[in-house]
Amino acid sequence: MDYIRFVQNNTQLLVEYGQNHLILVLWAVIISLLLWVPVGVLITRDEKWANRVLGIANTIFCIPSLSLFAVMVTIPFLGLGRRSALIALVLYAMMPLVRNVYQGVKSVDPSVIEAARGMGVNSWRILWEIRLPLATPVIFAGFRVTVVMTTGIAAVATYIGERNLGRLIAEGLTRFNIEMIVVGALMIAGIAIVLDVILGGLEKKIVPRGLRVHRG
Repeated sequence: MDYIRFVQNNTQLLVEYGQNHLILVLWAVIISLLLWVPVGVLITRDEKWANRVLGIANTIFCIPSLSLFAVMVTIPFLGLGRRSALIALVLYAMMPLVRNVYQGVKSVDPSVIEAARGMGVNSWRILWEIRLPLATPVIFAGFRVTVVMTTGIAAVATYIGERNLGRLIAEGLTRFNIEMIVVGALMIAGIAIVLDVILGGLEKKIVPRGLRVHRG
């Protein structure tokens, strides 16, 4: 009953924090897609660059989230707030997106590529008409992981001035308020689940049944 009462007494605040959280996640995901998918495609043409870019992505991903957010704040033109949060989230998204795009494109059967070349299909058409369509399941799997991961990490942005659902957890810990912590955590989990379900439905429409990545 305490949880229900807390929600009833703070509905407006919860809606505000929830909207801010969702907007931050959506912007981070959109920017990440526009940035990292092309990078993942480009590095498939050069193994040396692929190793370098993937190494950078893995290194960034290993940095604790709070540390990366703190580093962003020290950059003069970013400071506290959404700009720093967005850049940090986009950097975290680099690893799952770039890696999955790279692996998806590279995993296409070489015999299919050779057959296309034998028919006179140029490299550009092979990429757009063969490699990317066949790599879609792996790319989409990375996309779903990125969305769920970003939803969770976005909560840490509250420590650099973001007024999102992470603030409920942070203030709840400070005040030893269990209701704030639980409600904040459940709302973040709920957003992640809803977004993943939506993407799951989208995947069924975009990716042919025979190509889908099965999850245990």
